[in-house]
Amino acid sequence: MNLSRLDPAARGHGMTSQRARDRLVERLAGEGIGDRRVLEVMRQMPRHLFIDEALASRAYEDTALPIGRGQTISQPYVVARMTEALLAHGEPRRVLEIGTGSGYQCAVLAGLVETVYTVERIEELLRAARRRFRKLGLANIRSRHDDGRLGWPDEAPFDAILLTAAGAALEPALLDQLAPEGCLVAPVGPPGSQTLIRVSAGADGWISEPLAAVSFVPLLGGTG
Repeated sequence: MNLSRLDPAARGHGMTSQRARDRLVERLAGEGIGDRRVLEVMRQMPRHLFIDEALASRAYEDTALPIGRGQTISQPYVVARMTEALLAHGEPRRVLEIGTGSGYQCAVLAGLVETVYTVERIEELLRAARRRFRKLGLANIRSRHDDGRLGWPDEAPFDAILLTAAGAALEPALLDQLAPEGCLVAPVGPPGSQTLIRVSAGADGWISEPLAAVSFVPLLGGTG
């Protein structure tokens, strides 16, 4: 992404400037994020465009922030950790994201893979995310308003799947849409006791690897 081609509001200033993004990336590196590709994309990505203007001054704090409809934009460290975990399994070309939300996680992925397919159940959030994608010139994102638990079967299989909401267990429909050598990164568990896991193929089926304790909004069904 070439920020110099964007309007000044997108490039940011003061608390939303490039210097603020640089400080965030330094913090992420200090907290153990080691994939330089992930850090560089997050250095460029204007996170302040993915939240309400009233919260823009907090965009480069390492914290989750509300985006409306009971949803949040994830903490930058969690975005980086999930993206790094997904890339550690290989170089996926086609990635399915469940839970577009603000669009920030999707935009980070779009800077690293060939195509991102993203599904969001709340139409209002999806419309706003699409506007952000267009503003940033992210042409390799395909989006859909649907129940994320169903995935996107018409476009399966996917090299990787990433969930930005936590279910009590993994959805079988999503595992069915994962390529044989692919991986899935997702938070799993009830509120207050969630674990970020990576699932990949083993000799006798899927292998689940715990990565970290996390806190996500619940994975809900239906559309709104």
